[in-house]
Amino acid sequence: MAVARWLIILILLACVYFFHGFLVPVLAALIIGFASWPVYRRVLGTVGGNRTLAASLMIAVIVLFILIPILMALTYATNEARQLIGWVLATNTNGAAAPDWFATLPMIGEWATEQWDLYVGRPGALGQYVAYIGGANVYNIYQTVLAAGGSFLDLALNLLFMLIALLFVYRDGANLAGQLDRFGERILPTRWQRLSRVVPATISSTVTGMTIIAIGEGIVLGIAYALAGAPSPVLLGVVTGVAAMIPGGAPLSFTLVSIYLMASGSIVPGIALFVWGSVELFIVDKTLRPKLVGGPIKLPFLPTFFGLIGGVKTMGFVGLFIGPVLMALFVSMWREWVHDLDQVDDDGGAGLAVPPEVEDLRDARIDQAQKEQA
Repeated sequence: MAVARWLIILILLACVYFFHGFLVPVLAALIIGFASWPVYRRVLGTVGGNRTLAASLMIAVIVLFILIPILMALTYATNEARQLIGWVLATNTNGAAAPDWFATLPMIGEWATEQWDLYVGRPGALGQYVAYIGGANVYNIYQTVLAAGGSFLDLALNLLFMLIALLFVYRDGANLAGQLDRFGERILPTRWQRLSRVVPATISSTVTGMTIIAIGEGIVLGIAYALAGAPSPVLLGVVTGVAAMIPGGAPLSFTLVSIYLMASGSIVPGIALFVWGSVELFIVDKTLRPKLVGGPIKLPFLPTFFGLIGGVKTMGFVGLFIGPVLMALFVSMWREWVHDLDQVDDDGGAGLAVPPEVEDLRDARIDQAQKEQA
């Protein structure tokens, strides 16, 4: 028996070693599957219970209406970033005069113009910063650029593996959930039922409340940037969408763009952008988010920040979605534990909380023992 257990452990360790590279796309597929499972159930009922057809339709919808628009937005943002880099190179070669609206700034207009001419506007000024920052780190910068180029190929492969894994999550997810319930009830017989229901709800709430709404805010505000005449509206929309995942990120983004527009002379578009952003954020936070999420797990700022930064650092772009979900799960389980402890304290007990079904079973055994003694 002991040999069989060690053999199982060795097989599991070998699987982790050889297939750890697929962990990120599999986790992403599980998260998307959990979040979109209610929609999949409706599609499954529409096609008469054909799981393969329903899974294929869900993959097609995700590719057509989610991945392709995101890739298109990233492409436009990359082109705008390339134009910005071209402006930097031209400014470094020929110099550039300070923007006219610098002179209109109250109290600091003349000083701002002088600083621009001294540190930015003269030919070769920006190149000095590059040489100062690069200097002895030219080789490291070169390696970073090569790694960034290779990361695009890794991202494409991860997306492909994620779609393949997501297809099987949809098709075989119900059977897998049943098997996991059997293992979970054996490992955590007193707590598995509650934890197994918290995990899907938490994932769905986090993905809907943070990522989908953040993407929507990036699209809406990106259109508003374009209408207001802001430079590089697609790039600013992508930045706003990413910032919207952090509490206070979206208001900070459109406020800065509004200030830039008003300072550059476009006072009416700047004020209109600020008003529209405030109204849109109020509508999303007060009406759309509660209806879409349905009682989300509201994360404090610090766990959200750690989830975003830690996820991106560990798993790259996909970690932008996985990190907050993991932190939400951690916070949710922590709150469940604290809630159990509070219930025990209210009941005058001590130690860890005991689920009601275990208390009922314990009371029944005590009554049976008392009857046998009588």
